Amino acid sequence: MFYTIDILGTIAFAISGVLVAINKKMDLFGILIIGFVTAVGGGTLRDLLIGNTPVGWMKDITFTYVIIASAVFAILFRSKINYLRTSLFLFDTIGIGLYTLVGIEKGLNAELHPIICIALGTMTASFGGVLRDILCNEIPVIFRKEIYATACILGGITYFLLSELPIENNLVFIISGVVVIVTRLLAVKFKIALPIAYKD
Repeated sequence: MFYTIDILGTIAFAISGVLVAINKKMDLFGILIIGFVTAVGGGTLRDLLIGNTPVGWMKDITFTYVIIASAVFAILFRSKINYLRTSLFLFDTIGIGLYTLVGIEKGLNAELHPIICIALGTMTASFGGVLRDILCNEIPVIFRKEIYATACILGGITYFLLSELPIENNLVFIISGVVVIVTRLLAVKFKIALPIAYKD
């Protein structure tokens, strides 16, 4: 289940990165690099922080194949995706839901405190998107008013609360991921945002 979530998160974030690169009219190499950075950026930072080296995607070539296949898929079927912004948002949201859980699980395997595990989950889910946006000359989503990291934190809290209950572990994963995804979807739909520190 954990490995499947990791692969699905990689696919979602790779496609998210490719869609942004296509929007920016990058060449094929640029599209592949942005897709790759988006997919593995957060996990790379997480693994470096917890001393898990070589980092995950370097030890398992499957992730490289998955990213390349996802990039090719997104490029070939870009004309079938009617609304790139909507598709980007959807894949990005699915990605943060899945990668939050991957980061938390890595933290637990390293025997870290739950708060640190949630921080690692949020970092895993967010940092690939931060790198993507910076390389594409955009203000990273996590630094705007839009609910992003907050959704990851809520999903992490849900994970640890449910872990205390007699619930199947796979179900804990699914519910926690859904909390992240639904929180962000509802926040965007109803324009819910964190307060800003100042106004012009």
